[in-house]
Amino acid sequence: MVRAARPAARIILLDRQDRLLLFRFDPPDRPPFWCTPGGALDPGESYEEAARRELLEETGIAADPGPQIARRIAEFITIEGVPVTADERYFRVVLGEDIDPDVIDTGGHTELERRVMRGWRWFTAADLATLEEPWFPEDLLEMLA
Repeated sequence: MVRAARPAARIILLDRQDRLLLFRFDPPDRPPFWCTPGGALDPGESYEEAARRELLEETGIAADPGPQIARRIAEFITIEGVPVTADERYFRVVLGEDIDPDVIDTGGHTELERRVMRGWRWFTAADLATLEEPWFPEDLLEMLA
């Protein structure tokens, strides 16, 4: 199977209580799952620029990405049905005192995101460890440690 290259920036977004923000995806062709904010790079965009843009589009939060804390290569089929090899770079962002974690603005979501991203929630590591639906990346707890 030929896979498209998909460079992507993903955000490990933490509030001041070390809770992690995840979005719940409910696509029509597979069971629901949870995932960090982020997405594919636009042409000519750096990973850092994509992290900043994706954070703003998906959460309404304007913040510089923190340091890159992880990189992973993953093969999967996108929600649009495209087989990809994703080069994902993870950036850690901690909310400042001036940002209310209960105000996540999803107004910047694309049409596809509005169809499949059915909710969001802040998780402690303990919450995540007991979550019965899958989450991605699968090594997220290790990234948080």
